[in-house]
Amino acid sequence: MRCKICGITNYDDAMHAIQAGADALGFVFYEASPRYITPKKANAIIQKLPPFIEKVGLFVNETAQTINTQSTQAGITLIQLHFKASQELKEALTRPYIEVIRAASKDDILSIDPTRYYLVDTYCEEYGGSGKRLNLEWFEGLSCDQFILAGGLTPENVHEVLPYGFYGVDVSSGTERAYGKKDPLKVTHFIRAAKSC
Repeated sequence: MRCKICGITNYDDAMHAIQAGADALGFVFYEASPRYITPKKANAIIQKLPPFIEKVGLFVNETAQTINTQSTQAGITLIQLHFKASQELKEALTRPYIEVIRAASKDDILSIDPTRYYLVDTYCEEYGGSGKRLNLEWFEGLSCDQFILAGGLTPENVHEVLPYGFYGVDVSSGTERAYGKKDPLKVTHFIRAAKSC
């Protein structure tokens, strides 16, 4: 199972996550988040990373022009749309993107296009990193191989999602010792548990 470690704010945390087996790193370009990083600072980290690692930029309620500009400045490889984006905005993006479904009920999951990949997070007023968990029962009977699961995952509970066959998992607060600062042991244990299948 693929693992994304989100909320990266410094090079040491980025490299430790990669060395522990992370497939992707997330950089939060949402100023209201305690894990916010500027595109310039993200680029300073990204320029020193090894190849074959996905660099994901998280955006909330921005225009296509802003997203494209900041993506270029940072050097990210994938845009994460953590808001309800119009078709016009998506068509104007210059990099690949993944949409986030902020699920408040099973109906939110059933309503999405089954032919595309989505990141499924729990609905909350803030955007990501809340530590709130999704109800796994919502995924029973569904094909989950194109879903990346986020929301309330920790090294202690990630094993519970393995039977569902998710494409990947995304964690932020569950591997932190403080906002924007990762706990190396939590990161290692999380990735080890997620990839144990």
